[in-house]
Amino acid sequence: MSALPFNAAEHQASTLYLPPGSWTTVLDCLCEHFKAISREQWLDRIARGRVLDAAGAAINVQLPYREGLRIHYFREVPNETPIPVSETILYADEHLVVADKPHFLPVTPAGEYVEQTLLRRLIRRLDNPHLVPLHRIDRHTAGLVLFSANPGSRAAYQALFPTRQIEKRYEAIARALPDLSFPLVHKSRLVEGEPFFRMREGAGTSNTETAVEVAEKKGELWRYGLYPVTGKKHQLRVHMAALGAGICNDPFYPQVLKDAEDDYANPLKLLAQGLRFIDPVDGRERRFESEIVLHW
Repeated sequence: MSALPFNAAEHQASTLYLPPGSWTTVLDCLCEHFKAISREQWLDRIARGRVLDAAGAAINVQLPYREGLRIHYFREVPNETPIPVSETILYADEHLVVADKPHFLPVTPAGEYVEQTLLRRLIRRLDNPHLVPLHRIDRHTAGLVLFSANPGSRAAYQALFPTRQIEKRYEAIARALPDLSFPLVHKSRLVEGEPFFRMREGAGTSNTETAVEVAEKKGELWRYGLYPVTGKKHQLRVHMAALGAGICNDPFYPQVLKDAEDDYANPLKLLAQGLRFIDPVDGRERRFESEIVLHW
């Protein structure tokens, strides 16, 4: 029986195709390509089997360099600061896991976060290295995240999102907009902004759409129900800011708050509150609701 191909996503590994150069070994190339990581660190990773070839086998320090060679490596952040929040598993079966993500916890490894992510925490809790998130929500956003637990059924669940077969409901608290008529639909074209981590509305055909309703009013603040038809990065945060009601405690919109540190007592008032879809495996209607509450 032939071995299954190595899947970097399932193993939470990053992939590098070795660039053109005149290095002698893969190790030499890695040291030059990732200047922020010392040779000693690469030697340590290789010794611990944290650098793999295309088949998923650990490499050795003498492996000859070859342009285009596919290498998988595991990102590591030494002395990673713990994030003092806890996730909740709302549902789990052999195919699907539904988690309630708290504010400030990233979904997947990025930047300074590796072990302190929802994905790595769930892998440890459920002892399932095959977990893969089916979608993303921002680190600052709380609420529901779906994970595929089984490579065999993964494609069926992944297809729900681009084909818009899943209904998503968010809640947000922001300032009142008494001059607008609700419900309304906001469409715009989102493009990359400045700094690099922001998005902005630009000219051209719209590529995002959000339905907005008012769920509750409390003085100068309203609770909004948001129904994104599309799923672009920071879509809801940009759309609410464009309407004139940036979401409360947003460090990026409408303006970037310089040197803003995580304030666990005052999180972004945005919650992925509900998900509804027809399960592609058994045909049942699935409804999930977050247990997190956005407080005024």
